[in-house]
Amino acid sequence: MSVLCPCPRWKSASVSIPTAARRYSSVAAPPKRRVWVRLAAVTLAAAGIGAYVRSRQEPLDAHLNPVSFARYKLISREPVSSTNTIFTVEPASPADNRETYELAWQTGVWSVMFKQPQLQIGRDYTPLPPREERDGAQTESLRFLIRRDPHGEVSRYLHRLQEGSRIEMRGPQVECEISPEVNGILFIAGGTGIAPALQAAYIMLRRTIQGKSPKIHILWANRKREDCAGGISDTPKTAPPKSSWWPFRSSPARVPEPSSSLTSSVNQGAIVRELHELKARYPGQITVDYFVDEENTFISTKEIKACIESIQSSSADKKMIIVSGPEGFINYMAGPKIWAHGYELQGPVKGIIQQLGLKEWEIWKL
Repeated sequence: MSVLCPCPRWKSASVSIPTAARRYSSVAAPPKRRVWVRLAAVTLAAAGIGAYVRSRQEPLDAHLNPVSFARYKLISREPVSSTNTIFTVEPASPADNRETYELAWQTGVWSVMFKQPQLQIGRDYTPLPPREERDGAQTESLRFLIRRDPHGEVSRYLHRLQEGSRIEMRGPQVECEISPEVNGILFIAGGTGIAPALQAAYIMLRRTIQGKSPKIHILWANRKREDCAGGISDTPKTAPPKSSWWPFRSSPARVPEPSSSLTSSVNQGAIVRELHELKARYPGQITVDYFVDEENTFISTKEIKACIESIQSSSADKKMIIVSGPEGFINYMAGPKIWAHGYELQGPVKGIIQQLGLKEWEIWKL
């Protein structure tokens, strides 16, 4: 059984590699020996480079763990919109990672780090809930919703990969523990922050605790309708607020929300289909509201209050508000996280959630 790493999340991490050869001193040698020293230095350098290249060609262990990188391969890419893609990966060599996955799924929202080998940097991505095979068994593949960020080195690297390419990953790393005492979650997601929301729903709703019927309400904000095509809110929309978390938003004409005629699976985006599948599997326990910048619909305190009131829980039950998405989105909703002694910490609750004065809810920023 792999051991989970519950340490605070890092925005990125550098991965050191051994140098190809030692640097040699520039101290002058006697004339007759100088040629031999140079030949020896070149030979040693070549041997070091050769050893390093051979070591990089050897297959890495495919067992996922939080200490060293494991070798996976890209088996499929499914475009979701013009900027988002679902990547599916699996171990590059025989490995049994299902127990590692399951332990993470039982604990809470978790991620793995992808490595960009050329720049030796990494970025955390959250797996989507697993799909089950016909016999009910789960595969060892992992799926990720990844946005092609023009300024993101790891994101651009991943979107350049072809099917069959090798990928190095490290994890799992628990980002937010969801204890069995949690009976209600309000999840506020921005963009690809819907992946942790799907995780939270999968983790909480499949738990079988006698006498409890946990509920999760998801507020999902996107800049464009194409990212949530076919998604229709469970709560009727009222007049849109005048402000958005996205500071560079223009002011386009209001676009009406899709009608019920667009709810067929043919017109639904991949993530919207998964949300509908969860709603069908757990009727009455999961609700979703969609907000789109280009349609002038935004998450405000009014929507958050309504969700809080809809999650009926006893005072003994634990309730959570989880916010996930781009940094600007998190800052607007709940205030920025802070750095202290090399660690990224939650920081005080600010933003529009602070205006609600919530006391019985645990608030967590991803």
